[in-house]
Amino acid sequence: MQDMLWWKRGTVYQIYPRSFQDSNDDGIGDLAGIRERLPYLTWLGVDAIWISPFYPSPMADFGYDVADYCGVDPMFGSLSDFDALLADAHEAGLKVILDFVPNHTSDRHPWFAESRSDRASPKRDWYIWKDPAPGGGPPNNWISNFGGSAWQFDEITGQYYYHAFLKEQPDLNWRNPDVRAAMMDVLRFWLERGVDGFRVDVIWHLIKDAGFRDNPVNPGWSENDPEIGRLVQAYSADQPEVHEIIAEMRAVLEEYDERVLIGEIYLPLERLVAYYGEDLSGAHLPFNFQLLETAWHARQIDGMIREYEAALPQGGWPNWVLGNHDRQRIAGRVGTEQARVAAMLLLTLRGTATLYYGDEIGMQNVPIPPDRVQDPWEKNEPGLGFNRDAYRTPMQWDASEGAGFTTAEPWLPIDMREPERNVADERQDEGSMLCLYRRLLDLRRTRPALAVGAYRPVEAEGDVLAYCREEGTERLLVALNLGAEPAALSLPPEARGGRIVLSVLGNREAESVGEVLSLQGNEAVLLEFSA
Repeated sequence: MQDMLWWKRGTVYQIYPRSFQDSNDDGIGDLAGIRERLPYLTWLGVDAIWISPFYPSPMADFGYDVADYCGVDPMFGSLSDFDALLADAHEAGLKVILDFVPNHTSDRHPWFAESRSDRASPKRDWYIWKDPAPGGGPPNNWISNFGGSAWQFDEITGQYYYHAFLKEQPDLNWRNPDVRAAMMDVLRFWLERGVDGFRVDVIWHLIKDAGFRDNPVNPGWSENDPEIGRLVQAYSADQPEVHEIIAEMRAVLEEYDERVLIGEIYLPLERLVAYYGEDLSGAHLPFNFQLLETAWHARQIDGMIREYEAALPQGGWPNWVLGNHDRQRIAGRVGTEQARVAAMLLLTLRGTATLYYGDEIGMQNVPIPPDRVQDPWEKNEPGLGFNRDAYRTPMQWDASEGAGFTTAEPWLPIDMREPERNVADERQDEGSMLCLYRRLLDLRRTRPALAVGAYRPVEAEGDVLAYCREEGTERLLVALNLGAEPAALSLPPEARGGRIVLSVLGNREAESVGEVLSLQGNEAVLLEFSA
């Protein structure tokens, strides 16, 4: 198993740095805080950390509006703080993945300041500038992902610039070779410092239609949906030429040993798998977000897994995600009891798993009072339920007033509804969500069938989802009851007489089973059997 690349056999842990650990008592997490918590991450058993943006930024979109790609915002520390974190992480056996935000910069970036200074500026073509439409108004009908027109008129030069997100986030023109060269140099800057890979933000947005044609109307859109969904993004994203750029990024990473390129891609399955690239020259891991979007029902999830496995290109490595900084927490979406089942699903499927900080203790979506709202999307489209602050609240380390995160006023409210839902208390409780995650992560490290083995679906009915994982002579069966009522699984002949390795409800280890495996409501079981 050690011959398998680390990003295939390992598990990634996403850290939202503002919310992980505050080291200087200003209410905002920072790089030194992450460094302080590395012993926890090694205890938990993850293999890599992915850190959301910490670059210098005006923070219009909390760091996704980058003003300098080769620095650290003072809010989070300094480059020397990053180097110390990286060194300690590597010493602890942890890989470090950075967020790379190449689609757009901040409007405060020196490149954009120069670009908007004059139509004749050498950097004018580094961004996307267009004349008003005949008769005035935006050049086309494209919509910002945060609502409203994606075009902002600039009084200085009399043209519009394009922004797929906030107006403070102008899109770079990736058709310009100078932009491409500059951004490849950004990758090399961090690779030379020793980072182990990148998660590339909105990678499918990088190239736009050369003719800037209007997007077609989406007939399935309703007024309760985000405005971005009013049009089908046929021309503003997912253009064929984007794969050439991703291959170029991949080639830069190939100049270094065992680095990983992960792409953020919210697209249907048939388009998602195209981002592995021709002859696997694209992203190593085009993020698979289907578990974030598929209804929590066994038959639908079973069908989705089979379809995904069948769609993967030859040699393409799968990956799975249950939560991130843009989507509801899994415990908030399916409930605390099913979140335990979800943990086993995530950590026993074939492929690289990504955990979101706090999910391992069962953190919930946190209600945010109107006067504490930070998310620009919520401010742009208020009242429609798009506030992502609820999924970004501070990590709950202990039961103290600041939850062990800070001694100051935290940048977002801390969830005090269940004071015992914290790392310190759950570490002492062998039946806790945290200890379940730790046990599952240990099994992934020690059981080749879970880390790198083949996936084979098992026929089941109702709320039960089942599959086998197999490597060499090791055979494991995973059975998950996605419902609250007891259920049963008729085991395939080869699994009969197997032994339970783990139940998410506990108290069944070493139990032998016959022809039928009985499952309690909200129970998931890992079963070992002979080949």
